[in-house]
Amino acid sequence: MKLPKPLRIIRNLILFFFISTIMAVVVYRFLPVYITPLMVIRSVQQTFKGESPVWHHTWVPFDEISPNLPMAVIASEDNRFAEHNGFDFVEIEKAIKENETRKRKRGASTISQQTAKNVFLWPQSSWVRKGFEVYFTWLIELCWSKERIMEVYLNSIEMGKSIYGAQATAKIKFNTTAAKLSAGQCALIAATLPNPIRFNSAKPSPYILRRQGQILRLMKLVPKFPPVEEKKKEVDKPKKKKKK
Repeated sequence: MKLPKPLRIIRNLILFFFISTIMAVVVYRFLPVYITPLMVIRSVQQTFKGESPVWHHTWVPFDEISPNLPMAVIASEDNRFAEHNGFDFVEIEKAIKENETRKRKRGASTISQQTAKNVFLWPQSSWVRKGFEVYFTWLIELCWSKERIMEVYLNSIEMGKSIYGAQATAKIKFNTTAAKLSAGQCALIAATLPNPIRFNSAKPSPYILRRQGQILRLMKLVPKFPPVEEKKKEVDKPKKKKKK
């Protein structure tokens, strides 16, 4: 039976949404993410303010980022990143209980959720965006490795005004490269991530310095990322002698 035109339009839109989003996630499994919705939004905001739109961003592979940085963001943002499937239900439960008495609500977004939001969605929080965030988080956890999620996260996250990703932050804030960031510098960067526009990792306030110390201590306690895979030693079995 042929569907009415309005239903056909709705069906086609739904099919287009699922096909296009799945294709985008698959493509970004392999290709660098050079531009995100947040970069565009910030540029538009700069234009409306009469400023010249600009952003600083340079993609670098995971192995060209200091191993201290993933450890710092895991210690600061998502202790169970390597273990969960995109959603940390332990932290979600804690946040729900704490928010019953807190005036300022705290979230429980994982690095996977933040990556989904940064790459595919807009920053303003709403139930609609949260719904899409759950969908994209599920998709990237299904299609990407944890290392790839971390690589995209560290290359796309906002780390200062018009500054995105580890390489641009290292160059502008610390006059170095992402590969050469020290543990202390990585902890400072991680300490500012809740509000990188307000807090400056290059000129840390006493609050950020306290957070840096906490993160440095936690970095020694959280499991190493990426996990070191134990190489199995090949045991040479004695060859059986051929019977004459």
